Amino acid sequence: MLIHTVFDLLAWLSAAFVAWAVAKAAWLGKTARTPFSDPGYFIALAAGAIPGALIFGSLNLQHAGHWVLGHSIAGAIAGGVVAVEIYKLLFGIKGSTGAQFVAPLATGIAVGRLGCFFAGLPDYTYGTPTTLPWAIDFGDGIPRHPVQLYESTAMALFLTLYLREIARGNALFRSQGFYLFVGWYACQRFAWEFLKPYPAIFGPLNIFHAVCLVLLGYSLFMLGRNHELRAAVQRL
Repeated sequence: MLIHTVFDLLAWLSAAFVAWAVAKAAWLGKTARTPFSDPGYFIALAAGAIPGALIFGSLNLQHAGHWVLGHSIAGAIAGGVVAVEIYKLLFGIKGSTGAQFVAPLATGIAVGRLGCFFAGLPDYTYGTPTTLPWAIDFGDGIPRHPVQLYESTAMALFLTLYLREIARGNALFRSQGFYLFVGWYACQRFAWEFLKPYPAIFGPLNIFHAVCLVLLGYSLFMLGRNHELRAAVQRL
């Protein structure tokens, strides 16, 4: 699917540009910690993200009867998180190291989902049938939820909020931004999964519902360890 490849390239390029712009503006301040000088960190990240993307993407397709290799951003995030947290534990690295990845990831997902939308039915990311006025016919005569656009919009909104807050010097977004990103991604993705024709594995839940619940649990756990945030919540 050439159109999807074009948007994948645009997603990578736009993510790289946003990463450069955030670094250039120094919006993350001194709270951002990523061991860029340690190749082991990025080896661990790749060793988790790549298999995670392939395993969960392929499992979902195979469970639906499509015996092909697939990939999933949700699986990539989950695999990357597991691998990096193990690496941090082994080498005594404390605190969040994901701040530098937040804006590029949100940008890449927002742009990449447009590629899924324009790829149409062969991409297998379309929504379930609906009579809503904004439904899209992808060529089979059935109006469907444009869930790709829902997710693209949700991540663009998060990106806008995130960039605004780190530009203002918001300490929570600067230091805990990755966990906020994971939580937001998990919540919005969990919601859209109910509008996809993926086979269920438990009740109404599919494979990606399960992945999103794990990611949300991780996000809440890590945010709950932040003393300032916990104190602020207790004052409510």
